[in-house]
Amino acid sequence: MEFLGLKQRVAQVRGEIADAVARGGHGQAVRLIAVTKTHGPEAVLAAAAAGITDVGENKVQEALSKQEALTAAGTMPHGLTWHLIGHLQTNKVKALPSFGLFHAMDRAKLADEAAAMAAKRGITLDVLLQVNIVGEETKGGHALSEVPAEAERLHGMPSLRVRGVMTMAPFDAPEAVLRQVFRGAREARELLRAAGHDAHELSMGMSGDYLIAVEEGATMVRLGTVLFGARGG
Repeated sequence: MEFLGLKQRVAQVRGEIADAVARGGHGQAVRLIAVTKTHGPEAVLAAAAAGITDVGENKVQEALSKQEALTAAGTMPHGLTWHLIGHLQTNKVKALPSFGLFHAMDRAKLADEAAAMAAKRGITLDVLLQVNIVGEETKGGHALSEVPAEAERLHGMPSLRVRGVMTMAPFDAPEAVLRQVFRGAREARELLRAAGHDAHELSMGMSGDYLIAVEEGATMVRLGTVLFGARGG
């Protein structure tokens, strides 16, 4: 089977995360989000069977197609939370109610569109503010200096609940840069909290850097390759 041994890998990763929490000294609980992009619905079922209750997708349509397939087959795992972790075009905000948490609120216009959609439907969306600590041109997100003003602006959008911060570190960055990025995200979360938001989450860390992220206080890590192996597509 493609996902043979996943339970053992999950147990190993959870143990490594616990050790990283102890090293970091932040004492936080850490949610493991299984990123199933480019894998089929069977990856979601395998993750759930391995005790994972959170799955993440980068692309809206891929996520919705898996949700539809699992629902149609009557195999949608009970108690599963879906996370949308990738960049979202403003014309796709109508899909956000299909997710328990949206990680990539990376620009003011997207927040405006999401808030308007949610208000019109009479719902509240849980979101994370995406920050771009070192100013990578290839990634979206708010600069740390922009966070206080955006935090105040978001107070005028009661249909959005800002739960914390998400960031991505540069690929293959040295440890010093990784720690700079993750500490910056932690600072951004504190700015949100100082502005009155119920912001406790730090979504940071992927397969190549998640243990450093946990040492720096991550409450959510987004893991694909370390769980499922290298992907195609």
